Amino acid sequence: MNWLHDASYFFGGAFLANAVPHVVSGVMGRPFQSPFAKPRGEGLSSSTVNVLWGFFNLVVGYVLICRVGDFDLRSTEHAVAGGLGGLLMALLMARMFGRLHGGNSPGDSREAR
Repeated sequence: MNWLHDASYFFGGAFLANAVPHVVSGVMGRPFQSPFAKPRGEGLSSSTVNVLWGFFNLVVGYVLICRVGDFDLRSTEHAVAGGLGGLLMALLMARMFGRLHGGNSPGDSREAR
């Protein structure tokens, strides 16, 4: 297997995971953080901006997973590469958005200090 394909699937999974909160918030009509807000990544963007940003992430994720190499969901190597990218992005978003929305547990070492 070409390692570049694995890297593409990893980042594709990350883009797909990033699409979820933006599309969901946007469709619900709620403002949410985006790279276009001020301050960047912490301020709130409109629901329309979030739908557009989320859709862009879906397109990039699709291209990286479905148009690079020959992705096979039944291939453990392919599924793990995409899944790890999605998991890592989801964990990073949980930390970042949890800090902004009070979702981090009180026992977290950063919050406890």
